[in-house]
Amino acid sequence: MATPDEIERRVAESDASRSVRRAAAAKQISELAHRHANATNQVEVLERQLGETLVAALDVIDVTELATFTDIPAADLTRWLESQKSSRAKRKRRGAGSSTTSGGEQPQASVDAPTDVVDPRPSGPRAPARSTP
Repeated sequence: MATPDEIERRVAESDASRSVRRAAAAKQISELAHRHANATNQVEVLERQLGETLVAALDVIDVTELATFTDIPAADLTRWLESQKSSRAKRKRRGAGSSTTSGGEQPQASVDAPTDVVDPRPSGPRAPARSTP
């Protein structure tokens, strides 16, 4: 039968090897996660650049023709193009948000707000309805 000292030594050895493995796993996962984050950032930058280039080129070549020339699926080209358009819309909306001014007042309406909206209902008093005999 093992002595109390021997039991303590065995547990310590077992814990030590487990701790080494846990530390190695944590280190490897951390390194891989950092590499993944860097790769994701690089892909985002590339997709933004692809979208910007596509938008700039639309006046001389359309997506279908570009897909034919490059063998890049039109679906990919369209996705990059649309992601660029949607990110532009998000940036524009964010700048014209509903935040208050420094004095606590609501900002004035956007310059693009329609000013010539016509009410479809007739204005003025209504004529009485005629009864039919």
